[in-house]
Amino acid sequence: MLERIEEIRTEAAAAIEAAGSSEELEGLRVRYLGRKAELPGVLRKISELPAEERGKVGGAANKARKELEGLLEGRAAALDASELDAHLAADRVDVTLPGAPPHPLGHAHLVARTQRQIEDVMVGLGYFVAEGPEIEHDYYNFTALNHPPGHPARMLQDTFYVQSRPDVLLRTHTSPMQVRAMENQGPPIFVVVPGKVYRRDSDATHSPMFHQMEGLAIAEGITLADLKGTLLALSRALFGASREVRLRPHYFPFTEPSVEVDVSCFQCDGTGRLADGSRCNLCKGQGWIEILGAGMVDPNVLGFVERYGYDAERVQGFAFGLGIERVAMLRHGVPDLRRFFDNDVRMLEQFA
Repeated sequence: MLERIEEIRTEAAAAIEAAGSSEELEGLRVRYLGRKAELPGVLRKISELPAEERGKVGGAANKARKELEGLLEGRAAALDASELDAHLAADRVDVTLPGAPPHPLGHAHLVARTQRQIEDVMVGLGYFVAEGPEIEHDYYNFTALNHPPGHPARMLQDTFYVQSRPDVLLRTHTSPMQVRAMENQGPPIFVVVPGKVYRRDSDATHSPMFHQMEGLAIAEGITLADLKGTLLALSRALFGASREVRLRPHYFPFTEPSVEVDVSCFQCDGTGRLADGSRCNLCKGQGWIEILGAGMVDPNVLGFVERYGYDAERVQGFAFGLGIERVAMLRHGVPDLRRFFDNDVRMLEQFA
């Protein structure tokens, strides 16, 4: 019996030392020290041995069991450490690498893309791009644009005031940059001004915050025909080479004469009817779509910057303002302006 105990001990010790994984080591523990293993069986049968053998066999079996338990514990610790190192090495992530699969890059918002397209057209016509403050003085937003205090036209642009005496407000249009640009540069001047504006409006075609593009051209000999030609070039670049523009009389405090500008419908080609004979839903059968307001700069506005070289008897010009969201809605068939600001990725990804 003692010889068999030694054989088991030697065999088990060699197997434990050679174990290559925690799973294999657990199998050896069950094989040599489990309830059905031979060595624990010897210990359970000690009482069946002759009295003179019980002490020797029991002592040898217990010694072998404790030795194997120690070997198992030591080998388990070594295997756990090596397996953890291997696991960490295999799972190491370089956070500077792109994901797998790489996450798609973002893209410019449709409003920003439309703004850039308009800017590109106007720069090609010889204009430069300027920007101005979104928090504006009453003087530039209203007074210097022929909206004196108490003028009823101020009510049409009810806005958000942030300070009184002097009045400071969120600008209602990008037109204040007309005066600011003329204060910084004498005539001739050809400038477009994109940016955010704020009004107390909110429905499918109006938002408390929206984007506008202001255009200003001042020089000697500029006429309403130059305005129409400029807007025709812009409309054809945005809506197609066959577009036409129409000017309708209107009123704006800072232009005289003032006009509303329509572009021929690009869905029905200005006929008011679709190919199947039904009424065009985009232009409501009119053949024209209103896109912006414009006019010749009022001499009263030039009077505020006369000391900078803008003599109304010598120079004149035109100004126009269009809603960038309005252009984007028309070009891409977006039915509700508020969709631009809902941050619904499903809607925005259509224009990636």
